Formats: sequence, structure tokens, C-alpha cells
Amino acid sequence: MAKENKQQRQTRGGGDAPRNVEATVEAVAPRMIGRYREQVVPNLVKRFGYTNVMQAPRLLKISINRGVGDATGDQKLLQNAIDELQQITGQKAVVTKAKKAISNFKLRENMPIGARVTLRGAKMYEFMDRFISVAVPRIRDFRGLPDKSFDGHGNYTLGVKEQIIFPEIDVDRVVRIDGMDITFVTSAKSDEEAYALLKELGFPFRKREVAQGEAAPTEEATA
Repeated sequence: MAKENKQQRQTRGGGDAPRNVEATVEAVAPRMIGRYREQVVPNLVKRFGYTNVMQAPRLLKISINRGVGDATGDQKLLQNAIDELQQITGQKAVVTKAKKAISNFKLRENMPIGARVTLRGAKMYEFMDRFISVAVPRIRDFRGLPDKSFDGHGNYTLGVKEQIIFPEIDVDRVVRIDGMDITFVTSAKSDEEAYALLKELGFPFRKREVAQGEAAPTEEATA
């Protein structure tokens, strides 16, 4: 029987897939980008009275940092942390090193003690979507994200206690339960604007408590 050519195999569903299929998948923008442009920006412009849509704050980058203090005695723990961070983010992690030596902790200068990943662009929005939609609801006894973790410059940092909230992590292969710090860097000029931006993007913040004698916030103010 004569051998089928490549075009015939693709027509029958076998053989290599067309190259343009993979390129098409990569070209699809994360849904969070569309949500930001179509919903978040108009809402922020209306709320803060911006005269130009370019004034609306936006997410600039997401930084995920993971420290491994016990790496001073066992470098395998550091490698496990690096591998898990890459699984979670889909991007190569960078090793962080000690800036100075601390003899009491057996720490030497430039000794590897952690890993970090900085996400931008489409990967940033894709990670945030997975984090909000899938990972956060898996937090044990979850009652909402704290709303007091802003730094005064429009950036928000959240501490995650267990890496197993991310579905990319195989619990059966986890050597040690550990956490990480996730920082969402925005272009907001104030914490109020940053809070509104993240809230509009879907961050499930805790309901803000009202002090005695203080008027309850309106629906528009807490949106």
C-alpha cells in the first residue's frame, strides 16, 4: 500500500497538527484583558472622574517571591521550591541570594535562599485569572482577602501560606508545605485607586468593617 503524504494524514486527523493551530492558540488574549478594557476602565473613569481613559490605573506586573530559609542546610528544598514556582507561573524562576552574611543562621553572602518570578503582559493576566478563580477559593477557611495590605503607593502584597492551593501542584509529590508572597504592582497613585482596580478585576476582598458612628459605605463606594 502506498504511503500517505503529510497532507492526507492531516486530513484524516493523524500525523502532525498544522503549525498555525499552535500560533492561533498563543494569539488568544486572556479574558482578563478584555474585562479590563471593556468593564474596569469605564467604571474607574466614572468613579474617579478621569478626563482621559489613560488616567485609569492598570496592573503593571505581578511578583511572586518564595523564601526557603532551610535551604542553607539542604539545597534540595530550594530546587523543589524553584520547580514548584515554575509549575505555578509557567515561567522560569530566578534564584534569590542573601545580601549579607549572618553567622547565627549559617548564612553566607550571595548564598541561594529563595526564588522569584516576575510576570508581565498576557502571562500576568492569565496568572491573575487562575489565582482569583481557582486558587483563592481553595484557601483553607477562606473569608476574603485582606484589604489592608497596600503599601501606600498603590501596590498590594498578599501572603499565601500553602502552595497546594494551586492546582498545578501535585500534592502527592510535595515534600514540604510552604508559602510565598505575591505582589500586585499597579500604576495607581493611591491605595484607594489600587483597591478599586483590583476589586473591579474580581479580587474577593473582605467586607470592610464600619466603625461605630460611621456611615456605612454605599454600594458604589465598595464596588
